[in-house]
Amino acid sequence: QVPLVESGGGSVQAGGSLRLSCVASGRIFSGYTLGWFRQAPGKERELVAAISSNGRTNYADSVKGRFTASRDGSKGTLDLQMNSMESGDTAVYYCAAGAVSIPTSRRELYRYWGQGTQVTVSS
Repeated sequence: QVPLVESGGGSVQAGGSLRLSCVASGRIFSGYTLGWFRQAPGKERELVAAISSNGRTNYADSVKGRFTASRDGSKGTLDLQMNSMESGDTAVYYCAAGAVSIPTSRRELYRYWGQGTQVTVSS
């Protein structure tokens, strides 16, 4: 069973919105910090947003005020609502889960990763 499966990527014009969703298997949802990372061509994978199991959040400065991450324990999902999108948001977006108590940006602390979904913003 694949532990994390993303959906919702696609193409949008600058200023538009997209919503990403990640379904996590039950064994890695409770007690795990869940995060969205992204990787643009030629760049390192970076944190977009993370939510700990107790609801603490951590957002990249570049997305604060535009993106909102949320998790639903009853559904086992992690969503990312992306508004006022910019060309700089173009990347492959990954869902990740780590057995840590804080919404860390450290990639090495996230054990499970989704397959990634492409998001393209055209200007």
